[in-house]
Amino acid sequence: MNKVAVIDYGMGNLHSVAKAVEHVGAELGQATEVTVTPDPAIIAAADRVIFPGVGAIRDCMAEINRLNVGEIVADAMKTKPVLAICVGMQALMQHSEENGGVDCLGFMQGEVKYFGDGLMEDGQRLKVPHMGWNQVRQTQDHPLWQGVPDNSRFYFVHSYYVQAEDKTMETGVTHYGVDFSATLASDNIFATQFHPEKSQAVGLALLRNFLQWDGSR
Repeated sequence: MNKVAVIDYGMGNLHSVAKAVEHVGAELGQATEVTVTPDPAIIAAADRVIFPGVGAIRDCMAEINRLNVGEIVADAMKTKPVLAICVGMQALMQHSEENGGVDCLGFMQGEVKYFGDGLMEDGQRLKVPHMGWNQVRQTQDHPLWQGVPDNSRFYFVHSYYVQAEDKTMETGVTHYGVDFSATLASDNIFATQFHPEKSQAVGLALLRNFLQWDGSR
């Protein structure tokens, strides 16, 4: 049984992630149990952990801190594959500009920046939030990229982007007015700014790879 825990701290469309993981587990012919839960014991007993998030970082970090989610994620990162999605990825960084400035978990070196109200490209003003499909250029090989063509299009919804300080963590880059970190990887954690559960075939391929990933590079 492949047990996957989706951390529930009240932020994010958790059940769409769970359903997508259940779907790819069935495709693989695996016995896959996906549990959406805030329970540290259930998360500790899982084989894999997903750390999602949608919404304002101030509210997310308030709940993360209240429920000791940072400690739960830190413990999971020591022993098992972890996938962070969207605000879950941003929460791993040191600091975010959102909501007047919010300290994050600091598990990865870097900042979360605002795209800006005057974001331009080729003389055209770009809408913020960055919403819709965009290409991800793979900058490093990683097991989660297996079977995912370079420059595949994934689904994004965000007004703030990650600027990684340590570029060796950066495994994928996207351009929207500026280049930003679309994916990061460090040891047995992989983080995506896009939503794989909303990214159709390539997103499902990434989740399928996550179910088979042992956390090594």
